[in-house]
Amino acid sequence: MPPTHPGRRIFQIIDGNKKAVGDGFDVTSPMPGPRIRQLSPYLLIDHTGPMPVAPTEAPLGTPPHPHRGFETVTVVYEGALAHRDTAGHSGTLGPGDVQWMTAGAGLLHEERHEWEFARRGGTLELLQLWVNVPRKDKLAPPRYQNIRAAAIPEVPASEGRGRIRVVAGAYEGVTGPAETFSPITLLDVHLPAGTETTIRLPAEYNVGFYVVRGQIQLADGRTAGSKQLVVFGWNSPEVPFTATEDTVLLVLAGAPIEEPLATYGPFVMNTNQELVQAIADFESGGMGQFPEEE
Repeated sequence: MPPTHPGRRIFQIIDGNKKAVGDGFDVTSPMPGPRIRQLSPYLLIDHTGPMPVAPTEAPLGTPPHPHRGFETVTVVYEGALAHRDTAGHSGTLGPGDVQWMTAGAGLLHEERHEWEFARRGGTLELLQLWVNVPRKDKLAPPRYQNIRAAAIPEVPASEGRGRIRVVAGAYEGVTGPAETFSPITLLDVHLPAGTETTIRLPAEYNVGFYVVRGQIQLADGRTAGSKQLVVFGWNSPEVPFTATEDTVLLVLAGAPIEEPLATYGPFVMNTNQELVQAIADFESGGMGQFPEEE
């Protein structure tokens, strides 16, 4: 049955659009979309898989590509991913790990299936978020946070049923390990079927639920299932819901960045002039090169 108190108003439940990214990621994306302003500082959700990966000696993925002016956040559920960038960072991600990469002033990065995972094959499932940063931090030095699953603290869900991993921000007195440029709370929630719980966050935060798998019933009786995004309003600090199936969801919450937004492909800035400069810097090699390209 649905929760008995209404909590936050529900703006919209959004289905994702399917697309291919590179040669190794089958993706569903509910953002960007019509509610992008209501979920600032979050800009994009790309959900890869779950998809089968056939064994290969040549790992698939995305070739080197640029970014400037925002952060990418990658959460791995199954399989393994390898990262490298022209700021000198590299690392691998396995189930439960989170990568928080600050593009800052600009870099190229490459994401591929991790080599051993590619050799043996298996199932791949991960999410990548794009997170905006304030104007004053757009050209910060690139930064790479490779956060292992064991470093992410957990809060028990309702009456100990399920768990809430605190990736960023503070929740129920527990602070996540990710460093952010603006107030953000990112929670990875795992609930067994039948769990009733309430997520409590500052009323002024933007809040969205992305259902990775399973199904939830919201306070007004509506349901949201796998690969759907729920966008909430600001009328309450509480979001009550019930997991009607075994469910995994991401809680995307944070203080909105109330600044102009100018985007073009892999660049997120405040003005069109800044986008022109980003393109020029990339084309002139100002965001670096990998050794094999020099």
